[in-house]
Amino acid sequence: MKLPVHGWFRYTAGFSAEWVKTVFDKFPESNNILDPFVGSGTVLLEGQLNGKNTYGVEAHMLIHKVAESKLLWTINPDEFEVSSDLLLTQVLNFKLPKKKYPQLLVKCYSEETLNELFKMKYVWENLNVNEDHKKLLWFVITSILRVSSSAGTAQWQYVLPGKTKSRILAPLIAYQDKINSIIKDMKLMQSKNLILGNTTLIKGDARTLNGIPDNSIDLVVTSPPYANNYDYADATRIELSFWEEIDNWGELQNLVKNDIVRACTQHVAHIKNEIDELFESECLNPIRDELKKQFDLLSIERLSHGGKKNYHLMALAYFKDMGDTFVALRRVCAENSNICFVVGDSAPYGIYLPVDKWLGELAIGAGFNSYYFEKTRDRNVKWKNRKHTIPLKEGRLWIK
Repeated sequence: MKLPVHGWFRYTAGFSAEWVKTVFDKFPESNNILDPFVGSGTVLLEGQLNGKNTYGVEAHMLIHKVAESKLLWTINPDEFEVSSDLLLTQVLNFKLPKKKYPQLLVKCYSEETLNELFKMKYVWENLNVNEDHKKLLWFVITSILRVSSSAGTAQWQYVLPGKTKSRILAPLIAYQDKINSIIKDMKLMQSKNLILGNTTLIKGDARTLNGIPDNSIDLVVTSPPYANNYDYADATRIELSFWEEIDNWGELQNLVKNDIVRACTQHVAHIKNEIDELFESECLNPIRDELKKQFDLLSIERLSHGGKKNYHLMALAYFKDMGDTFVALRRVCAENSNICFVVGDSAPYGIYLPVDKWLGELAIGAGFNSYYFEKTRDRNVKWKNRKHTIPLKEGRLWIK
């Protein structure tokens, strides 16, 4: 978060850009890079800065736009500042029409703050500036939504309207602070006269990797969603509500969930009638028996818990989706290519899922040669309210 450009947006599943560079250095002959779960663009940006030909695929519509915006650091900073000043001037003179705000936003902002933010939104929609400038201004407005909210947000960005923050910024101040920070980074990075690599960012599905040429990729660096019931759709509800992409939770699920790996119980209730078909998927051949055993344990264990969460369905859908992802990766990866997945294991309701082992076996089943796991840290050891005592770990799954 302290690095220029990388630090423009705090993303739920971010990892170290400096570490990504060490992976590039480990495979210096690899010039065609892929991140199939690009998120906010760490690998894509680092590939660009290191002269690599880098592809990124991201299914989440809002996060895809965030990654796209960060790649605009190369535009002229002085010209961008003119556009940002123009938006600010028009906001100050804008008369806001009467508006009924989405209920979630009413819970998260004061009326004064909402009025200021929606002035920005309406002015932005009609602003006559360079297209790239407009994309980056969208990013600026999006990135200040949480710092301008009085509502609490959990560490993983869920919105908690019942809790309040001690420090918030008025939208116009937050906007100018963000503009100043971005322009400062632009000037710093552009002064280095780097030889930049080509970047291709695709809004698409990691399970198919449509748009990535066959046998073209030398190195894959990524972190897929963890099987830990984190809802990537719900995590951006406040932003999608503000941009009026959604009106309610149901629309949120329909807008985002269909193209993302199913790592959340909220996304799998509808597959109850597809269980047998999913288990018969060819990509699950290497782990079917082990997965079925844990699936059955979870389906029984859930009945003794108040929430009765569908972790058994989540596990099945997750590994089916990851199996499809490895099949797609094998299509696009060249011979002698390498893959590095940052992964963590999981134990929903205390039932252990050996994620690193099963993902490695799925890779072998898809046609890769070998895998090994490099542990980097323990997980689930510092939370006082943890639900179980199963030791968990995080690390790097290396696949040849």
